[in-house]
Amino acid sequence: MTTICTGDKVVLPTSPTPQPATIIISNASGKIVEIVPQRLSKDHFSSSSYRTPINFIDAQSSLILPGLVDAHVHLNEPGRTDWEGFYTGTRAAASGGVTTVVDMPLNSIPPTTTVENFEIKKTTTKGQCFTDVAFWGGVIPGNEGDLKALVDRGVKGFKCFLIESGVEEFPCVKEEDLHKAMKVLQDTDVPLLFHAELDVGDDHPHPQEEDSTLYSTFLNSRPQKLETDAIALITTLQKTYPSLRCHIVHLSASNALPLIRQARAAYPNNLTIETCFHYLCLSSLSIPNGHPEFKCCPPIREEWNRDLLWEALKDGTIDFVVSDHSPCVSELKNLDTGDVMGAWGGISTLGLGLGLLWTEARGEGEGQKRDVTIAQIVDWLCWKPAIHAGLGDRKGKLEVGFDGDLVIWDEEAEWEVREEELRFKNRVSPYVTKRKRLRGRVRKTFVRGNLVFEFDGEGEGRFGEPVGELL
Repeated sequence: MTTICTGDKVVLPTSPTPQPATIIISNASGKIVEIVPQRLSKDHFSSSSYRTPINFIDAQSSLILPGLVDAHVHLNEPGRTDWEGFYTGTRAAASGGVTTVVDMPLNSIPPTTTVENFEIKKTTTKGQCFTDVAFWGGVIPGNEGDLKALVDRGVKGFKCFLIESGVEEFPCVKEEDLHKAMKVLQDTDVPLLFHAELDVGDDHPHPQEEDSTLYSTFLNSRPQKLETDAIALITTLQKTYPSLRCHIVHLSASNALPLIRQARAAYPNNLTIETCFHYLCLSSLSIPNGHPEFKCCPPIREEWNRDLLWEALKDGTIDFVVSDHSPCVSELKNLDTGDVMGAWGGISTLGLGLGLLWTEARGEGEGQKRDVTIAQIVDWLCWKPAIHAGLGDRKGKLEVGFDGDLVIWDEEAEWEVREEELRFKNRVSPYVTKRKRLRGRVRKTFVRGNLVFEFDGEGEGRFGEPVGELL
């Protein structure tokens, strides 16, 4: 089979604006074999020399984008498959134009901290994945001896926590643990990812007796200082291990931006930063009390903070955007009691990110118009996370030799996020609570030339076969 996709608005890495083009994918190899810089009709190929059947797709007025790469997803299988799993999680991802996800080492049981655990996890993926899947490993106290073997097995890097993770099988690390791990990893080409919150015991609110249903109670319990203290430690450690790339996951604190810029001036290529859709699209003052579906760690902060994160994304201080899809069973969100402090901290976003960012960029969310182009969004959601996850040789852009991952996206379609629109397992989302209206809708998603999702305007859409591979 040869898949041919043509359109007037194709986002190519060679142009800052969408261009007419025709993309030709060999399904045998899964690769883009040719890009013709013009829109071609089906008749053009009817007498061509292709020796395989042709699947011709005309995107018409829709955009053609490279498949998204979500480099921060908790799929939770095995062990907590009632929270999420490879089948439901990658299915939801595909419905939002994501063609590659990178799975976090927790909250599965066992976590991806040893070779044995990693092999168990890989076994559970068989026949379940609608997208391609890569994996992060984990750094916990005492597992530094497993790290190089995990790199050899194909993990793309390692995540650690500087504060308790919320699950007992993935404990946080201390500075002495970091030295042991960083000594090992400095001789590899993979990054060390940090959940950058650190409680150094300074005087900040620990509101055991305050109203636990107030979002402000939770927000005050996780001040920006936790993030700035963590990043100060990380950038200090970088001076000892300058060859190791360190990465800050889900940055929420704009107060840390000056420290990040200073560190990058000293070590330009060895510190990278991500933020999340919810930090860019929500603000704390618009969160109703008694709604734990808005809880995540670090927390969603004030409007002024959100504006500064946007500016940092636009000027390149923040490299890219991820979902940090961190689901749980609905009972753990305390939806019945409204207890924010006691609820699981995580926001589910798989399938919504592209529309969320585009809507916000156009000034149709809760803030101002951001003056952002679709080429910038592709950079933040496709190319930069692909590089971060060690996949920059095959994912993240429409180019000959790259995987035939692409998305047909109707940039003008409008729709409201409702529970029945969500495809992940536990359909709890702050965007349902807010009756969020989004601009932009995925019409088709292709993974290596294979149609894995199609939406024709009715129901949940149709899914193809789970053709995803492990990267």
